[in-house]
Amino acid sequence: MDKLGAMEAFVRVVKAGNFSRAAESMGIAKASLTRQVQMLEAEVRTPLLNRTTRRMTMTEAGTAYYERAVQVLADIEEMEGSILDDVKAAPKGRLRVDVGATVGHFLIIPALAEFHRKYPDITIDLGVSDRPVDLIGDNVDCVIRGGEVTDQSVIARNLGRLSMVIAVSPEYAQDHGLPTDPEDLEHQHRVVNYFSHRTGRTDAWRLERDGEMTEFRPRHVLAINDSTSNILAGLNGLGVIRTTTVAASSYLQSGRLLRVLPEWTVPALPIHIVYPSNRRHGARLRVFVDWIVELFRQTEEALRMHSLPLADRREVPSARTLG
Repeated sequence: MDKLGAMEAFVRVVKAGNFSRAAESMGIAKASLTRQVQMLEAEVRTPLLNRTTRRMTMTEAGTAYYERAVQVLADIEEMEGSILDDVKAAPKGRLRVDVGATVGHFLIIPALAEFHRKYPDITIDLGVSDRPVDLIGDNVDCVIRGGEVTDQSVIARNLGRLSMVIAVSPEYAQDHGLPTDPEDLEHQHRVVNYFSHRTGRTDAWRLERDGEMTEFRPRHVLAINDSTSNILAGLNGLGVIRTTTVAASSYLQSGRLLRVLPEWTVPALPIHIVYPSNRRHGARLRVFVDWIVELFRQTEEALRMHSLPLADRREVPSARTLG
C-alpha cells in the first residue's frame, strides 16, 4: 500500500466532505479513492470515518489521525519545496506568513505586487492578525511581530523599530480640545487603548521628554485588540489614539488625523521577522526575508524624509475637562 497516497486520500475526503468531491479534485475514480481509505483503515486497525447514506463524519481516532496527517503532508511539501528551491534558479512554492494588522495592512500588502513581480512562482498564504501565533502548531513559515523576542527556539531577525505618534481626529479636537500634557490624557481626555490577548489587561502608556519619563494607564472609552481597528476608532472621533507612524502617516498628511504632544516621545516598537530554528528553510523564505528587510529600510528612510504635520492650536480649542 502507498501509505502516503492513502493518507493524502483520507485528508482530501475530510476536506471535501464526501468521497465524490474528493475523487473529482484528485482526478481519480471514486471507487479507487474509497479503496485507498479502506486500506488505510485496515493498516491502522481502526475506523477513521463514520459513513451513512446522508453524511460522513470522522471517528475520534479519525480526528486525531487527520490532524497528524495534515502536519506530515505539510512537512513533506516543505521538504520537497526546499530541495526544489535550492536546485532551481527561481524560488517557487507556498510560503505561510503571519503578520500583525498594522504591518500587514499599511506596509506589506501595498508592496506585495512588487514582490510577486520579482518572484512570480512564490505563493503566499498571508495571515493578518494581532493575535499570537504558534509557529510550529499553526504550521507557519514565519511571523512578523512587534516587541521583544525571548523564545530561544526560534530565529529572530531585527527589522528595525516602528516609531509611534499620538493623534486625534479634527472632529474630536473640535468637541474636546487638544491635550497639552500627559496628565490631560490620564485625567481629562477620552482615550482608545489596547488590551492584551493573553491577560485582558490594557496597556500602560509611557512618554518621554528631555530625560523626563512618565508612565500611566489611561482610563479608556474603548479598549481594542487590533491595531487597524485602533486607527479606525481614532479616525471616527472616538478618542486619542497611540499608533505607529506607518499607520498614521497618510492620515496625518491628509488632515484626517492631527498629531498631538509632539514634544513627548513614545518609545519605538522593535519589530522582528521570526521563523523556527529546527526547520529547513528554502530559497523562497530566504528571498522573502531579504525583501522584508529592504522594505522596512526603505520605509524608515521615507518617514525620516517627510516631517509629520502637527495639530494647529490656533484653529482648535485648548484642552478642557470633559463634562
